[in-house]
Amino acid sequence: MANYFSILLVILTVVTGLVWLLDALFWAPKRKAAATGTQSPELPYWVDTSQQLFPVIAFVLVLRSFLYEPFQIPSGSMMPTLLVGDFILVEKYSYGLKDPVARHKFLETGTPERGDIVVFKYPESPNIDYIKRVVGLPGDTVVYQDKQLFIKPKCNGDNQTQCNKLRPVPLEFKSRGEFVQRMAPLLRFTEDLGATPHDILRHPTRTDRTDRYYAQPGNRSGQWLVPEDQYFVMGDNRDNSRDSRFWGFVPDANLVGQAVAIWISFEFERNAEDLIPTWVPTGIRFNRIGGID
Repeated sequence: MANYFSILLVILTVVTGLVWLLDALFWAPKRKAAATGTQSPELPYWVDTSQQLFPVIAFVLVLRSFLYEPFQIPSGSMMPTLLVGDFILVEKYSYGLKDPVARHKFLETGTPERGDIVVFKYPESPNIDYIKRVVGLPGDTVVYQDKQLFIKPKCNGDNQTQCNKLRPVPLEFKSRGEFVQRMAPLLRFTEDLGATPHDILRHPTRTDRTDRYYAQPGNRSGQWLVPEDQYFVMGDNRDNSRDSRFWGFVPDANLVGQAVAIWISFEFERNAEDLIPTWVPTGIRFNRIGGID
């Protein structure tokens, strides 16, 4: 849907801009020459409408395609960092500028860092936007076993003996029971990927094998080597996230941008028997508005 909206914006911008240009170069002089007296020639409705819409649509197109785009969080896979009802801003220029139709990158501006929260086109269905946290960079070795994340960064030196070894990502228990999933109080930990520490959730009883982490072909040991120009991503709600453990890596070409802020957050705590539809918000979580870790 997001890509269709971008295409629609491009079409509207081109059409209204073309009408404005043709009127300025050809139609307006003809109307002026055909006018009699001092009265200004009447501007056709469709030309007037195009002239008013063009700057607005062009501004939205530039803002949405190259600067910031709003997204809504539809699921709990990124809890506790992002909740259902959060509306976020995604910085589109973080990882390169792309044209809004073919999404071809024409200007390099940066690459994801370990720990970034990124929006990307789901590799198995590019019309769907996903949001996850970058865990593995190109060349990294990523291991996830017994709910513990291990990372061996890419070795950039010629001497392999000086390369970093596989190490567990630091994890510190924080709380229990703030979030509940399937009648079980989730465990909250603070994880440190090397940038800003962030919190994750783990289910106390669900196991790796129960979640079929080993079902992905070629990764029965729970170990992945991240290819060049691709990224390994995971949800912060580790036992309720369908991510790279299941479907593989995110190509650089699929990146949309970096999630940088929550601009509004709605609550949807409504009982099924209520007359008001469940999609109508019940309140605003003002304390969640701001930057994203």
